[in-house]
Amino acid sequence: MDFHELRRHADELRFTPQEPVRWLAPKELARTAVKVCLAAVFADYSDKREIQGALEAGLLRAPLADPGAEEIWIDFVADLGDGFEATASVASALAADGLAVGGPGSLPRGSLLVLGGDQVYPVASATAYEDRMKGPYRAALPSATDEPLMVALPGNHDWYDGLTAFLRLFAQESVIGGWQTRQTRSYFAVQLPQRWWLVGLDSQLGSYFDDPQRRYFETHLSPRLRPGDSVIVCTAEPTWVKSDERPDAFNSLHWFDRNIVRFRYDRTTGTHEETGASIRLWLTGDKHHYARYAERLPDDEALGADEALPPDPRRRQMVTCGLGGAYLSSTHGLPKALPLPPATSRMYKKDQPPTAFALAQHTYPDAAESRSLSRAIAKPWSRYWLPRRNPGFAALAGAVQVVLVLITSGAFALAEGRHNPVGALRSAGVEDLLGLLCTSAALFLLPFAIGWWTGLLSERRPRAPSGPVVAVLFQAAVAAAALAVTVAIARSVPSSWNGFALLAILLVVAAVMGASLGSQLFALWILWTHRGVVADWQMSGQSLDDHKGFLRMHLARDGTLTLYPLALDGTCRNWRFAEVTDTDGVWKRPVPERAPTVRLIEEPVVIARHEVRPVRKPGPDAFHLPAEPQWSVRVRPRRWSRRSQ
Repeated sequence: MDFHELRRHADELRFTPQEPVRWLAPKELARTAVKVCLAAVFADYSDKREIQGALEAGLLRAPLADPGAEEIWIDFVADLGDGFEATASVASALAADGLAVGGPGSLPRGSLLVLGGDQVYPVASATAYEDRMKGPYRAALPSATDEPLMVALPGNHDWYDGLTAFLRLFAQESVIGGWQTRQTRSYFAVQLPQRWWLVGLDSQLGSYFDDPQRRYFETHLSPRLRPGDSVIVCTAEPTWVKSDERPDAFNSLHWFDRNIVRFRYDRTTGTHEETGASIRLWLTGDKHHYARYAERLPDDEALGADEALPPDPRRRQMVTCGLGGAYLSSTHGLPKALPLPPATSRMYKKDQPPTAFALAQHTYPDAAESRSLSRAIAKPWSRYWLPRRNPGFAALAGAVQVVLVLITSGAFALAEGRHNPVGALRSAGVEDLLGLLCTSAALFLLPFAIGWWTGLLSERRPRAPSGPVVAVLFQAAVAAAALAVTVAIARSVPSSWNGFALLAILLVVAAVMGASLGSQLFALWILWTHRGVVADWQMSGQSLDDHKGFLRMHLARDGTLTLYPLALDGTCRNWRFAEVTDTDGVWKRPVPERAPTVRLIEEPVVIARHEVRPVRKPGPDAFHLPAEPQWSVRVRPRRWSRRSQ
């Protein structure tokens, strides 16, 4: 049965399967905008992370079923709670006892599942979590004897209700199907075999690290780190990539690396000391693609900037894998190299020289496919064409054009010396028709002329500007064209037709041209935009529900960590029922007619455990923060008061 048939059995499934979010639909745009504003208010005036300081929290250990295990399999998935078919397909692959992927053979299910953020779309609520995340995952794995542990990070969409629903679902030590939740806050530290650690950070919409979170890691992580320990850090967004545009984006994570992992503060002596530990892997979602940045080693100096780095277990890795269910994101605009932290960062104390990372050869989708997929939003013959994929947006574009055409017809009547727009349209001549067509063409070509001229002045490649002015000019061009079409129609209809009929023709022409041509020009404007939120609409406007995946990792007995990036090129469209009997009675769960085909995105990536180096005590200038907390700085009150004034 298909998705629509499944929805009719919501009572038997105990959740209602949902369609993918249409991000450019007017309803979703308005609702998300309101929630974003409310989330900003929560972030400024009611930070739930500060309140979490009153909750008990400790160190987690995995695997749960065998605390003395010498190896473990770990799954990482992010951006998962969107449309049912994509989310349930990924959940089914995660829940399978083993996955056959060719070369490595069968990869067993993880004993630890890490949810990397944005567990629900478009905004968090109890109902949304139930229908978009908890229901599909409970159906994929109703029970499990090996007690796999589930830990979750909040992304920006989880924060849109102030984190209320997230804490109720993931921080009360409940179960989600066969997965066990044990965290009590929105951040966590998990002790793994072979002296590895898994850390989850809550940066709350890109904010700083709150004091309770800092104390948690200073209490439960830093004192336990020993020379040679290796750390996996999971965060809600790839701030290392964003540092290419915002140099300070990586500052918080770099501070955590320096002041929590590599060094710790000894309150008894009032000094910092080196732990001998190192972050070997950074993991995140947020961007719905797969991309990996590998550390450049001193041995790589002979390689060119565009040459692929050879595999080397000594390299630290930064991985973005947000393929859990949300729309696919592009990869062709990713920076090729990242110095972290950037030299232009305003961080007071940072690593000098910065560590260099290079984009790995394989991304998902690859750059060529990414460009091709992004262009589908402006292809009328594609099922991902903007108005076809977002019918509500087409209606909105038509309504906008009706208003613009009414305004334009009034201006046209004044230019003709008439007070009645309908009369002006009826009496317009061939010269007026040609004038409207030329005006429409000029408004359309003006952005290209501006881009060409500014390109010449700046000695750069000519490019059409991507600001809001261009979008307005494009829509004005459509309004002028709609008026020209109406003038042509008015010249051909009998003079006996009254003004209301001609006005109705004008409005119909405006609505139709707005829904089609207006949407098309808006899609072209999106394609010409290369940065920011508008550029993200190239893919989010299509709501691509294929091209999904996740990351499976194996921590072996010899201490090496192997990454297996896995892709599902297609999602399941046909489902059948399977009965489940538990303490709550008998219910049905959807099962794919055929198990999803899973393949490797690239060859497995091996990361060696951190090499043990001599532990040293740094000098007084090695840290961004003072040796003691800021509120206990030893300064004379009077001198401090005069400075404050």
